[in-house]
Amino acid sequence: MVTEITQGIKVSVETEYQPSYSSPSQYHYVFTYKITIENQSEFTIQLLRRHWQIFDAGFSSREVDGEGVVGQQPVLEPNETHNYVSGCNLKSGIGKMVGTYLMERIVDGTRFEVTVPEFHMVAPLRLN
Repeated sequence: MVTEITQGIKVSVETEYQPSYSSPSQYHYVFTYKITIENQSEFTIQLLRRHWQIFDAGFSSREVDGEGVVGQQPVLEPNETHNYVSGCNLKSGIGKMVGTYLMERIVDGTRFEVTVPEFHMVAPLRLN
């Protein structure tokens, strides 16, 4: 698990290779990642947008932007957490993601970016 804290917002990520959804012979490797967002600040916040950079070893990188996460724009009171699971497919079986969330403080509308820590995705069979 990797973790990073930005302005009192703690983001933790765990990844898992999904062999039953992958097909290495066709260069298709599927990973899931579980993200936990914990509001350790004194303000109520809302997650508005996400931005991802996805790096696939030996292949071109790609960027993904969008509203919220998995169709939600969660509001977190102080000391509340939000968990979600999403996925990523790679061609090489080895890659990494890094990103940001755009958050807003409900009390005054101040917007700020929260860093999602860089996390790696490696299919176990690629380690041999």
